[in-house]
Amino acid sequence: MKKIAITGGGGFVAGSMLRQPPEGTELHAITRGKPLAELPQVVWHSVDPMDAAALDACLDAIAPDAVVHTAAIAAIDYCQAHQDEARAVNAEMAGRVAQAAARLGAKLVYCSTDNVFDGERGRYTEEDPPQPVNFYGGTKVEGERLSAAATPNHVIARVAIVMGLPMLGVGNSFLSRMIPVLESGEELGVPPQEIRSPIDVVTLGQALNELAGNDFTGIVHLSGNDIMNRWEMVRRIAVHLGFPAEQVVQNDPTTIPGRADRPTDVSLLNAKARSVLHTPFCGLEEGIARVMALAPKPEGAA
Repeated sequence: MKKIAITGGGGFVAGSMLRQPPEGTELHAITRGKPLAELPQVVWHSVDPMDAAALDACLDAIAPDAVVHTAAIAAIDYCQAHQDEARAVNAEMAGRVAQAAARLGAKLVYCSTDNVFDGERGRYTEEDPPQPVNFYGGTKVEGERLSAAATPNHVIARVAIVMGLPMLGVGNSFLSRMIPVLESGEELGVPPQEIRSPIDVVTLGQALNELAGNDFTGIVHLSGNDIMNRWEMVRRIAVHLGFPAEQVVQNDPTTIPGRADRPTDVSLLNAKARSVLHTPFCGLEEGIARVMALAPKPEGAA
């Protein structure tokens, strides 16, 4: 049976992978916390990933065929304000994981971000050079570099903004934060100037599991088929879930003190992903439908 080790096992993206284990595969979830659920084909390992010796020992014991590195600090403003911590987690830990994968002869899948780009053009392909505008994006570029340097058997998976509900635990889900606001009847302010290509967490989990098990190496962009600004995105999600479109209003977050710079248009083109993967990619509404079919349905949603 093929074994895939997943760092950040208690996180939002990893939860989707763990809920959708490929046939003939044993998933090993590495998390600093306790196991979140008893799941078929899933083995839990409670390890602090910042403890290099403990992480190495854990990976040695698993002897995985592939390692998917999802563990990261993804909060852009937090990274900007806590740069030493962000670099240690997003770059230095990524390098150690990559070196461990190389030592074990395992394929590495490193989860990067659309924020590696400056957002001046949008519709980025895998051939476009990274040029981040915030510290978070810079740490992920460094993580990409260290991963690629450690082993040729690697995938750099640049992930667009992820929409969905946590498959396990709480997770870092903007959808789980927006639904209570909509349920309360309050207006929800969203910036219209940030353009993205959202991917649903269900499709993302399937794609990462497939990348861990196939022969593809190199850079690939994991995004949805639709490109839109964040206000349009949230408005369409709200309507799909049965809330009034008028509750979603435009706001300007650039005046918020301490807010890190955001790239304007970091939409990703997913043509390569669609050509090398069997995972079906989709647009916004179909993606939300996939999420609602797998995750618990939020109270108040249609």
